[in-house]
Amino acid sequence: MENKNYLDIKGRVLNIQRYCGEDGPGTRTTVFVKGGSLRCKWCSNPESIKLKPELDFNRKTCKGAAECGICLKDPFPQGAFYVMEGEDDKVHANWDLANSCTEELAQLCPTGSIGIFGKEMTAGEVLKEVLKDESMYRNTGGGVTISGGECLLQPDFTAAILRGAQESGLHTAIETAGNVPWEYMEKVLQHVDLMLHDNKLMNSERHKKWTGVGNERLLENFKKAYETFPNIEFITRTPTIPGINADEGHIRAVLEFIKPYKNVIDYELLPYHRFGLGKYQFLGKVYELQDYETPSPELLAHLQGIIDEAFGRKAEAKA
Repeated sequence: MENKNYLDIKGRVLNIQRYCGEDGPGTRTTVFVKGGSLRCKWCSNPESIKLKPELDFNRKTCKGAAECGICLKDPFPQGAFYVMEGEDDKVHANWDLANSCTEELAQLCPTGSIGIFGKEMTAGEVLKEVLKDESMYRNTGGGVTISGGECLLQPDFTAAILRGAQESGLHTAIETAGNVPWEYMEKVLQHVDLMLHDNKLMNSERHKKWTGVGNERLLENFKKAYETFPNIEFITRTPTIPGINADEGHIRAVLEFIKPYKNVIDYELLPYHRFGLGKYQFLGKVYELQDYETPSPELLAHLQGIIDEAFGRKAEAKA
């Protein structure tokens, strides 16, 4: 029997979501891993950015110091949680100290107001969860998608899960922003059938303004990936935000970038939303895009029409 030691590789997982229908063909399981290489101001999964586990604290469900107060005592770190004199009885978090809490400590909270984002798993443990729905994948043409955060920041772990999935006959996909060393991407793509990748902004200066880094490395990685792995299918995506990138100029620039590569099979628009807003509060962070709106159906239809034309697709007939 082939050596399966690669399945002992450990990584940090945020969540495993079953019955997904938007992260590749068919019905899938999406594995979200911890760690991100960008700092997008619109990020809907801020709990995925840091590689290490993080505190999840919901003050709204906290019973308060008088009724409970467990987190104010040992074995919780001294000063990690506190009550402000003159305010209500609810507990506050000193985030620097509170982030040293472990999953075992979080479980002491009787209301579940304290939790931990992220846990360590082996590739084999993840694969075992994925294979619970093996028959469903075969019936729908689905499989497993590794997302994040940035799944390529844990290349050995991600490659191990995907290798095991392929050896089990499953379709494999990743979601990536591409801002990693090329050798990370190359290692993982050996076990990938489909790569879903973001193209947030084509102008490097604007990319840096909104994501924290320029786009030179990720664009170079995409080109290398298209050319080095001609048998992989690629779908590029844009999180579409009015006032940032929801305009013809960006859409046409992306289309010009991908046009030479036949294995880039589609370009998808992901309408901006604020579904992750509450997570910022649970992490003690500030959300910076409060004043930005979801793109209108008319704007999305217009931009989609440009994409459809570029891919030789007929626009849907209007009723």
